Amino acid sequence: MSKKLDYLDALEAEAIYILREVAGQFDRPALLFSGGKDSICLVHLALKAFRPGKFPFPLVHVDTGHNFQEALDYRDNLAKAIGEKLIVRKVEDTIKTKKLQDAKGKFPSRNGLQTYTLLDVIEEFEFDACIGGARRDEEKARAKERIFSVRDEFGQWDPKMQRPELWNIYNGKINKGENVRVFPISNWTELDVWNYIKREKIELPSIYFTHERECVVTEHGQLMCTNKFLQLDGNEEVVIKKVRYRTVGDMTCTAAVESEAYKIEDIINEIKEAKISERGATRMDDRVSEAAMEDRKKSGYF
Repeated sequence: MSKKLDYLDALEAEAIYILREVAGQFDRPALLFSGGKDSICLVHLALKAFRPGKFPFPLVHVDTGHNFQEALDYRDNLAKAIGEKLIVRKVEDTIKTKKLQDAKGKFPSRNGLQTYTLLDVIEEFEFDACIGGARRDEEKARAKERIFSVRDEFGQWDPKMQRPELWNIYNGKINKGENVRVFPISNWTELDVWNYIKREKIELPSIYFTHERECVVTEHGQLMCTNKFLQLDGNEEVVIKKVRYRTVGDMTCTAAVESEAYKIEDIINEIKEAKISERGATRMDDRVSEAAMEDRKKSGYF
């Protein structure tokens, strides 16, 4: 008797199919890998899709210079363990070569500047497709995106120029200079990711689990870990809290959440009770305006 497939099997099969479509349709794809849970799942899926062969793409990380060390260590260790090529390009270098200005204020995020480095690395290696771990449930601008999302020769995204994707048929045809951003886990939710991590016994950076950290409380009540990149004025309330991170990004705009989740089962239960999305709860740069993410995506952000 054949094994009955559950919904995680279906999501996994779809993602593997998409990764293989990328390998078949594009000449120079890349997988964007940050050491965060979503990109870790992508690497795990790529192992299932292409082993015992090598990946048909390198791993690429655009390093803001404000990353959590736990994620960077995991990134390097995983790339070494699986024997795949890792390309790292730094926003700090882009700032110097392009004479860009770092953001000002208490929480000077480099997420906006990340776009310049991403577009440069695409041009440097002539990548025609970049695979990422974005999901439709993260933020409403993400929900407008197709799985194969075409960008013009300037790296810009037009939500009104999305291609239909009927019957899981993905059109990767592009003109010279254009590229496609590909989202194999677009149909997954945060809870799906954690259930998959649990089922597949995928190891993660310790930052995703509860630990004690010194934090400052923002005006919106968020907990930002104290670090050398924050421009504090000394009037902030500093507290020691048991926290974990739902998402891992730039340390200047990614908040922690109070938690007692020491195990994956605890995290899954927390997510089931959560009333707000992971980005809504923890990413300060998405609070700039209702269209903050969409504006960044139109200018070339992933």
